[in-house]
Amino acid sequence: MLLADVSETYTDLVTTVFSSTIAAKAWLASAALVLVLVQVTTAARIYGRLTFLPERGPAIARLHRWSGRVAFVLTLPVFFHCVTILGFQTPDTRVALHAVVGTFFYGVFATKVLIVRDRSLPGWALPTVGLTLASMLGVLWLTSSFWYFTTVRFGF
Repeated sequence: MLLADVSETYTDLVTTVFSSTIAAKAWLASAALVLVLVQVTTAARIYGRLTFLPERGPAIARLHRWSGRVAFVLTLPVFFHCVTILGFQTPDTRVALHAVVGTFFYGVFATKVLIVRDRSLPGWALPTVGLTLASMLGVLWLTSSFWYFTTVRFGF
């Protein structure tokens, strides 16, 4: 006997704000992408690559950490929907690329979390993993949200 229908409960919850679960995925992923751009910008400032932001220090570091935390939280409902409701699919190149990159996304995220505190690694390791993670989210956004906004509809 099925105790609860996860798909139905999730759909009911999400459609209180969005027109559909796919619209929710598109908008949450878009918000996460904006925060990832904040991540890349603040990381570049922390590493001294940008000078137009305030001095390196606690404010930039705090913004970097919190934008990453919120971006991660925003990806969780997207991940839940993709894994539990849609599953791994490969009907065309766009969806196949999205499925493969999505499969590795949280593995790269876990790697970044582990690398952050490891001072024994070379200085290029953290920026490389961070940019890889940001690039992966960009690919995921292009193959899902961008496609949705340009092909299906641009709306909540």
